[in-house]
Amino acid sequence: MANPTIWENVQNSSLGLGIAESEWWFPTIETVHVIALVTVVGVIAAMDLRLLGLTSRGKSVVAMERDTVPLVWGAFVLALVTGTLLFVSKAATYMANPFFLWKMGLMALAGVNMAIFHRVLSQGVDEWGQPGHAIPMAAKVSGVVSLVLWMLIPLCGRIVGFTLGVYYS
Repeated sequence: MANPTIWENVQNSSLGLGIAESEWWFPTIETVHVIALVTVVGVIAAMDLRLLGLTSRGKSVVAMERDTVPLVWGAFVLALVTGTLLFVSKAATYMANPFFLWKMGLMALAGVNMAIFHRVLSQGVDEWGQPGHAIPMAAKVSGVVSLVLWMLIPLCGRIVGFTLGVYYS
């Protein structure tokens, strides 16, 4: 190829080729990625369901957040690292796949939703769910948005896996 794209250069790097050509690196990294993503989605879903009052009603929102945030961030970092390694192995293919681009966009929206929740909506969170203190509707809406986004993100990821060769020649 006379003028390779940045994405072709990434996937043709020694790291990209090493992962793509190895019999065990790609599946091992993918397995760790899936476990990390399942952990992220599961923990976030538990927190969102708490915001909606559908689970863990005996536990305050603050206590639930305190227990879940370290786990979700650890799993997210692991998913980010493994996802980046998977990306490097087929960068041009992923960048040509609209489902991959949707997945990245949905993750960005989930990040914006989280930032709005923590910086704007969580005022008075210490009292939420306590007797006489309901969880605000805006926080519940943020929980629903989060649940929907975190259901769509792995769905797009799965579709990416099934369409790797469709969008790039």
